[in-house]
Amino acid sequence: MAGPDPRVHVDLACLAGLEARAAGFDFLPRQPVGSALAGRRASRLRGRGLAFEELRAYLPGDDVRAIDWKVTARTGSAHVRVTREERDRPALIVVDQRQAMFFGTVLNMKSVTAAEIAAFAAWRILGAGDRVGGLVLSDTGVASVPARRSRGAALRLLDLVADRNRALSAEAPAVPDAPARLDAALARAAALVTHDWLVLVVSDFDGAGEATLRTLTGIARGNDVVLAIVHDPSAHEIPDKGRMVVGDGRLQVELDLADARARRNLASVGGERIARLVAWQSRLDAAILPVSAGEPTLPQLRRLFGAPPRRRG
Repeated sequence: MAGPDPRVHVDLACLAGLEARAAGFDFLPRQPVGSALAGRRASRLRGRGLAFEELRAYLPGDDVRAIDWKVTARTGSAHVRVTREERDRPALIVVDQRQAMFFGTVLNMKSVTAAEIAAFAAWRILGAGDRVGGLVLSDTGVASVPARRSRGAALRLLDLVADRNRALSAEAPAVPDAPARLDAALARAAALVTHDWLVLVVSDFDGAGEATLRTLTGIARGNDVVLAIVHDPSAHEIPDKGRMVVGDGRLQVELDLADARARRNLASVGGERIARLVAWQSRLDAAILPVSAGEPTLPQLRRLFGAPPRRRG
């Protein structure tokens, strides 16, 4: 029996198979030159914290930035604070598999690209020795997998993603409160994370508004937040023939793409959402990066979170 079309639906075997390819990118503060996270955006990623280990007398060769000036003044001799990098930097991956994600015009459905991002991230984080867990958002609710430092935990998360992905269908009825479920998922995330977590939100951010921004701002106060905005190329380029069904979670309408006005209106709505979310960069202490469902996923992750490809010659 043939498996699902990997551009339309994913299964656990597909997501598990991405483990071997999860390389060439990191969610670390020190990004290579050329990475989309280099510079200002990189400063928004804290990485692992530093734990205090000991206070001792200054020795030649010590970093002068580690001098504890209060202790030095009190004792009359230079002392330094010695720290070590904390080993644990747990990650929570929030993956959107709502019906609005079941859309694609060029390569993948947005839901497939989101699932692939989650899989690549889970395997990369686990490979770095950190705990990984997640929340999977669907039109029926939010399901969770606790963060664990084990391959089994990653597989449980990806199995949940695949299960919700398989339920998506073009014939599925619209769910009235689907847009509001994004805020419900982020509220769950805020309750789960404590401090120094990596929180990766993978979504098209349908239904995002000021309440979304407030919740993310709260999460970002003590944690690293990365928003992967999954979008379809039709947000910018609408084909000039055929028909397209669009909806807002409550109503659905079929548009004739031969109508130039319909194409302009549709492109405007999609483009405005992306522009609004990217504009949050100035208000939210997070890295906000668009990922296209119209291109292969891994090269985009390497471009956004890793070094640029080397030129031959």
